[in-house]
Amino acid sequence: MQLSDLGWSSFFELNFEKYKNEGFLAMRIIRENREKYIACGELGEFSCEVSGTFRFHAKSKSQFPAVGDWVVTSVITNERKAIIQAVLPRKSGFSRKVAGHITEEQVIAANIDIVFIITGLDLNYNLRRIERFLSIAWESKALPVILLNKADLCPEAELRKIEVESVAIGVDVYTVSATQNVGIDILKQYIQKGKTIAFLGSSGVGKSTIINSLLGKEQLKVNDVSELGSRGRHTTTYRELFILSNGGMIIDTPGMRELQVWGEDEGLKHVFDDIEKLSLSCRYRNCSHQNEPDCAVQIAISEGTLDPKRLESFLKMKREFEYLQDRQTMKASAIEKANWKRISKLAKSIKKNQAESD
Repeated sequence: MQLSDLGWSSFFELNFEKYKNEGFLAMRIIRENREKYIACGELGEFSCEVSGTFRFHAKSKSQFPAVGDWVVTSVITNERKAIIQAVLPRKSGFSRKVAGHITEEQVIAANIDIVFIITGLDLNYNLRRIERFLSIAWESKALPVILLNKADLCPEAELRKIEVESVAIGVDVYTVSATQNVGIDILKQYIQKGKTIAFLGSSGVGKSTIINSLLGKEQLKVNDVSELGSRGRHTTTYRELFILSNGGMIIDTPGMRELQVWGEDEGLKHVFDDIEKLSLSCRYRNCSHQNEPDCAVQIAISEGTLDPKRLESFLKMKREFEYLQDRQTMKASAIEKANWKRISKLAKSIKKNQAESD
C-alpha cells in the first residue's frame, strides 16, 4: 500500500522531511482505544504505543495521536510493533471539550476532508443539536454534509429536510434510510480515493448501519434503539478508520450525548451567518440582541423572518465559547504563574548552594 492511498499529501511530506534521514517511517493511525493504537503504512499494520519521551513532553491529551493522525514511528519489524515518536501537524481536526469541568481539548478525528453529521428522523431529531454539530464541524476545517437517517419512519421526511436546509445554509442535506438501503448510493460521490470522511452523531442515529452499508458487510455491531426516547447505546466504543474498496476512508466514532464546544468561534459565525449579517445593521456595535433599541435581529424576529429559537441557540453557544476562552486564559495564566514560581524556587536554591560553598 502506498502512503497516498491513506491520504498522504505534500502537506504531510513537508512536515515529515526532518525525520526522513533518521530512519523513521510515517504511518497513519487507523484505530485508537485508550492510548493503544493500530497504525498503517507502506509495510502494513502495526500495533503502536507512544514513546516515553513523547509521553514526558506531551502537555495535554490533545497532543496524543487520534484516529486519522499521521505519526512518526520507529518499527520493530519482527514483532509487528512500532513506537510513536511524534505526531505530524494536523491539516484538520474535529475536537470538543472533554466532558466535565476540566478545560481540555479532546480530538475526535484528525485530517478529515468531509464530516457526515447524522441525525435520526425520530425523537432524536433536533434542529438546535444540528446547529451545534455544524458549528463544530465548520471549526474542524472539514466540509459538513447532513444525513437525515430513518426516513422510512418519518412521513414528514421532506418537510424535515426543508427545515434543516433553512438552518444549514449552503450545506448538502440528504434523507436516507440505512436499514432499507435507500439513499446510501448518494454518499459514494463524496467518498473518493485518498479522501477521509468522519461520521458524527448522537447514540442510536444509525452511524454503524450506514457504515456497514458502505462497507458491504456487517463490520460493525448494531444495537437496537429504544422506542422510548429514541435513544441508543454506544455501539462503537472506540474510534476506527476503514478503507473502502474504492480507496476512500471513513472514520467511525462513538455516539455523543454531550458535545461541548472547543476552539475559536469561526464555525459559530459560519452556521449563524444570517444573524451575523443582521448584526451589522444594529444601532450598537456590541449589541447583545436582547433589549437594545434598533436591534436589527429583534426586528427580524418581530417581522417573522428569524426564528427566536435560532437566536436563543446562537446566544447559548456564543456564551459557551466566551466561557471557554475565559477558562483557557485562566489556565494559561495559572501555568505561567506556576512556571515563574518554579523558576524562582530554582534560583533561590542555586543562590543558597553558592552561599554554602563560599
